Amino acid sequence: MKKLLTLFLAVTLILTLAACGGSTGSSTSVSFATGGTSGTYYGFCGIIGQVLNEKISDLNLKIESTGASMANVQLIEAGEAGLAIVQNDVMSYAYNGENLFEKANQSFSGVMSCYPEAVQIIAKKDIKSVADLKGRAISVGASDSGTRFNAEQILSAYGIKFEDCKINYQSFADSVDSIKNGTIDAAFIVAGAPTTAVTELATSYDFAVLSIDDEHISALQKDFPFYIKTAIPGGTYSCVKEDVQTVAVMATIIASNKLSEEVVYNVLKGIFDNKEEIAKLHAKGELLDLKTAVSGISVPFHPGAVKFFTEMGIELPKD
Repeated sequence: MKKLLTLFLAVTLILTLAACGGSTGSSTSVSFATGGTSGTYYGFCGIIGQVLNEKISDLNLKIESTGASMANVQLIEAGEAGLAIVQNDVMSYAYNGENLFEKANQSFSGVMSCYPEAVQIIAKKDIKSVADLKGRAISVGASDSGTRFNAEQILSAYGIKFEDCKINYQSFADSVDSIKNGTIDAAFIVAGAPTTAVTELATSYDFAVLSIDDEHISALQKDFPFYIKTAIPGGTYSCVKEDVQTVAVMATIIASNKLSEEVVYNVLKGIFDNKEEIAKLHAKGELLDLKTAVSGISVPFHPGAVKFFTEMGIELPKD
């Protein structure tokens, strides 16, 4: 019986190390949780895996298709992933046990921010400001989505509660259809711009993208430090000619606390040493930037990330 128990524990340890970054022979295998196979997370991280696996002889990144942000932090907690890409607001909710998460999950640390996912407030042309959304019919994404909480936080900054509006819980595609057919007045869409559904809407419907001013951005960042200020360039959508200031959440890489400092350091070094090649293979690679790689991360950094950014002369955000 003791021999069987010893064998069982040994097999369990090997499987856990394989998922989280254990060494198999001369190569360290790390499971990297991403998103659905048709989404940006899977494609972008797939390129990172392809490039780093070619360039770093003792690293094997295993790109896994998942249910994206919420599922990914759960996979790390369960020991089934060593790295994951998540929205930084969902990362914050998980770490602190808020909104989507009933209890705190502190099994992970921050590695880097990759690219912004802008809060795009698409509205009928007669709506000029976020303040004008009071009393209007608004889509805020799925009821259990990060977008729903982004909408609630931004409206609250303007003194508007959900009960002050006619709230609809719709997908991005359904939201733009509802704007087009007049059943809603505005929609919150959180995604990298341009967003396909919004681009398609612009071919047949003239809409506005509402801006968020500096005062309200500062108030948001005080309460929710995962937001960054960004702009949607004029011309991103054919009916919007001027730049639109807004906030964004960041697509962020996190790591299991069990993953070694050396592995995380090598992943970061591999990404930035090969940034140009990654950019040639995926458009989001063009947005990789050391200066913004630590922006929007409100959880502690992994020791491997601390080592890398310190060597690069990048100051980490203060707690």
